Amino acid sequence: MLPLKEKDKPIVQKLLSAGCCARCVLRFCCVSVQAAYRKPHQDTLKELKAFINNTENSKSQESAEENSKSHDAAVSDPAEDPPSKRAKLEPSETGCLPEDDAAAVVKLKDEELSVCVVCLGILQELCGPTQAVKIAEKVKAEKYEFDTLVLSVSLPAQLCVREHSCWLHVKKELREKSMAVDKDDVIQVKEAFKWIMQGQVAKELGGVAVVTRSFFEVGVEFTHPETDADCHFLATTCADCFKPTKNKQSVFTRMAVVKALEKIDDAKFLKHYPCPPAQPSSSCISQDVQCLHVSVFVAGRYNKFCRSLPQTPWVIDGERRMESSVEELIAAPILSAFRADGFNFSSSGREDVDVRTLGNGRPFAMELLNPHRSRFSKVEMKQLQETINKSSDKIRVRDLQIVTREAMSRMKEGEEEKTKSYTALVWTQKPIQSEDIAFIDDIKDLTLDQKTPLRVLHRRALAVRQRVVHSMTTRFLDSHHFYLGLKTQAGTYIKEFVHGDFGRTKPNLCQLLKTDTDILELDVESVDVDWPPPIPE
Repeated sequence: MLPLKEKDKPIVQKLLSAGCCARCVLRFCCVSVQAAYRKPHQDTLKELKAFINNTENSKSQESAEENSKSHDAAVSDPAEDPPSKRAKLEPSETGCLPEDDAAAVVKLKDEELSVCVVCLGILQELCGPTQAVKIAEKVKAEKYEFDTLVLSVSLPAQLCVREHSCWLHVKKELREKSMAVDKDDVIQVKEAFKWIMQGQVAKELGGVAVVTRSFFEVGVEFTHPETDADCHFLATTCADCFKPTKNKQSVFTRMAVVKALEKIDDAKFLKHYPCPPAQPSSSCISQDVQCLHVSVFVAGRYNKFCRSLPQTPWVIDGERRMESSVEELIAAPILSAFRADGFNFSSSGREDVDVRTLGNGRPFAMELLNPHRSRFSKVEMKQLQETINKSSDKIRVRDLQIVTREAMSRMKEGEEEKTKSYTALVWTQKPIQSEDIAFIDDIKDLTLDQKTPLRVLHRRALAVRQRVVHSMTTRFLDSHHFYLGLKTQAGTYIKEFVHGDFGRTKPNLCQLLKTDTDILELDVESVDVDWPPPIPE
């Protein structure tokens, strides 16, 4: 038995007469018992018709009893003829039949043959075993690794308009029955679809749990080109709700339509849109099933041993300058192993193409987009690390591990407060002796004013940034060369400190040594960010 009450009968009658499917009738009657929706919709329709017929039978019985009483009374005391039954069944001025007789004269539309005026067929044939098989076959074909899945549904925006129309169609009836029902109490098409489909999909996938939250999402999208124009009147009545955006093909997004329907008053809506909605000639079209796994994050540290390798792909004016990059050498094996669709690479700072990164390396992280495989043991991550290291002698990776999205932020947290150590090979124009550079070793916490370097002005805003050189050490090489060791605040431009960048960095090494200086080689010795956690060799 359907969980319906006597006061629901006129609502059921009105909805079926308007062309609603059986499951949409349950939704508008606020039936939240999931099992009611899982019955075949043809069976539910039969139950609803029986539910209404009981009302009609009851009325017929009451009518027979009244006739009997009238007959007895007529024998002893003739009275006026009763009002014409035809007159009683005439439509009123408002176009509505008297409530007591509506069920007796309005013919039900054959729901089994027609498409629902509200859900456009989604809760009819589009949520049955055939759809479940389609979803399951797509998931199996994609070969994802998952324990649970969440089912999502994308519906055409015009469903909101049609639902609003049907709501207005029964609103008066609800009020007259003193039913304290709000539009928000109506069960959403999405919810009903999931209640029906979750168990069927789980069964087709061998019992995999279909839950409300999961790392793996299976999306079903429906479109209905026939009724796309249903929303268009809202653009003139609520123009401020529909603003073009770069990423949206249509301004009539579901959110925009919902917002417009909240603003428009009933009279204006009814002036522009039929109530109940017009009967469609076709059902929704089920688009390709989309599978999506949440991102997986991989972190580690890398060394770069080559002075002709950029950190990221180097492209100028559409032309590639270097055949590879640190990012690509690391990403290729990881992408392959996780079978991901793409990635985002980030690191704790960056080095120039001609700068090596030594010591314990530079922290990096990768967001892997839609990975088909997501679970790796520590042994497998170690093997993946070895694969990367064997693929090239230009880089080396260590501490490779899977991390959480939240942990990613630690790499960037307080990055400018961290320190970095460098070794630079410096050339001097004037000949020098070891005692000429010894004083540099005593300089501590030297504050620099660095105007954005000329070489990075194309990608960084013009500004003067203060940076601190915490300490320096020197190692004399010959009369024109020495090694300069520096420990600095992260974000310090080392090359500009050495050659001065035409005075854009002050003070600089040229000023300190009172001669022109230049940098010939630079190595990053350490990046003092204690992330990700080290993994013992």
